[in-house]
Amino acid sequence: MAFTYKRFLTYFFRGLLFVVPIALTIYVIVLIIQFLDGILPIPIPGLGILIMLAFITFVGFLASIFITKPLFEIFERWVFKIPLINILYTSIKDLMSAFVGDKKKFNIPVIVKLSEGMSRLGFITQDDLSVLEEENLVAIYFPHSYNFSGNLYLVPQENVRILKNVKSADMMKFIVSGGVSLLPKVE
Repeated sequence: MAFTYKRFLTYFFRGLLFVVPIALTIYVIVLIIQFLDGILPIPIPGLGILIMLAFITFVGFLASIFITKPLFEIFERWVFKIPLINILYTSIKDLMSAFVGDKKKFNIPVIVKLSEGMSRLGFITQDDLSVLEEENLVAIYFPHSYNFSGNLYLVPQENVRILKNVKSADMMKFIVSGGVSLLPKVE
């Protein structure tokens, strides 16, 4: 069997499909670790991250204790009174709590009918918009493909169907990958 140009390209592209995702994933992780480790300029590699993890865990512990919890609440009330800081702080806090807090938001994947024959995948973030005097609307977050951003739409409830046979994390991967990732069925 002769080694041909076509076979060489086939092997090259197969290797590319294997090496590039691994290399980019490792590269991004290394950049994140270097950035986080560089926040605290300590000459021992990795020690900055360990100190930050210990500090964050300690603050979480203090915020959970009966005695110190009121101090954190007082601090937050004080931050809420500062005009520009209030918007930034509450936006970041709400976004963080959507992923790791008690009020996780991206856990109800849905399919939304946009028009006849056209639908879009997203996540319910608010199912009660009565404060806007829009009782029949829900807030749906639509992540962008190949990007970590998205849009928020208010759509009629009758256009929304909750998808119960798919995990939220799998749905997010599916959307961000532009529909290329496989959607495993939840059993």
